[in-house]
Amino acid sequence: MPEATIITVGVLALQGAFSEHIQLLRQATADLSPQDLQWRLIEVRTPQELSQCDGLIIPGGESTTMSLVAARSGLLEPLRDFVKVSRRPVWGTCAGLILLAESANRTKKGGQELIGGLDVRVNRNHFGRQTESFQANLDLPFLSSSTSETSKEAPPYRCVFIRAPVVEKILPHKKGVQSEEERLDDTIVAPSKTPVDDLAREQLRSDVEVMATLSTRLPALQENQEHEHKAAEDIIAVRQGNVFGCSFHPELTEDARIHVWWLREVMQAMERRQQFELADRTRA
Repeated sequence: MPEATIITVGVLALQGAFSEHIQLLRQATADLSPQDLQWRLIEVRTPQELSQCDGLIIPGGESTTMSLVAARSGLLEPLRDFVKVSRRPVWGTCAGLILLAESANRTKKGGQELIGGLDVRVNRNHFGRQTESFQANLDLPFLSSSTSETSKEAPPYRCVFIRAPVVEKILPHKKGVQSEEERLDDTIVAPSKTPVDDLAREQLRSDVEVMATLSTRLPALQENQEHEHKAAEDIIAVRQGNVFGCSFHPELTEDARIHVWWLREVMQAMERRQQFELADRTRA
């Protein structure tokens, strides 16, 4: 019998809710275990562990702490290479979304660093302090393919927001750093990286997709005096090529549907990589 394909998914375990992600990943892989596929789930704290991963989750927590620990442990540059050079599948939740943005405001220069990968500006702590945390049942259309319900629409997903960021602006894609963003006050930008090959460059050229929004008419937001109601909706989930980010904390629920959806994205990315490498060897 042919050997089973092993897909290794890592969760960055420097700080934050990494163990909760691991638990939901275990639940999700139970639904994605054909005979020719095996899942390996690991906590990532070193460049060596990161190098084993086919996909990576950056959990919710404190983005400043994560970036400082990553820098001190020699993991920051390997993370940037994983996301922006190899363009492997990556998912960031809350703090992870901040780290994966190309620009973040409400941040003093030198206070933290970004990984990048998403051409967006995020507004850190957009919903205020810990005491302004809230939950909302939202329709997430991209989950329709992952639900076991017979209806075409997925049931609402309970989104948990804790000192959450939002995508304040979708930025134009440009070669190099987001120089216009760099000139803004209290704003930091991610460094530029060059994709490793044509497949990675294809991922880089992808447009930012808005995957979910939150109505600012939600009662919890109307009562929150720190929230700025600049528009009718806040962008709370985006995808660009290999990178997915959301403002809320799926890991703090018992609902594994987003994890199932994302693992399918990882599987598809691996299939594209295998096809690309086969075609490359054929050309050679």
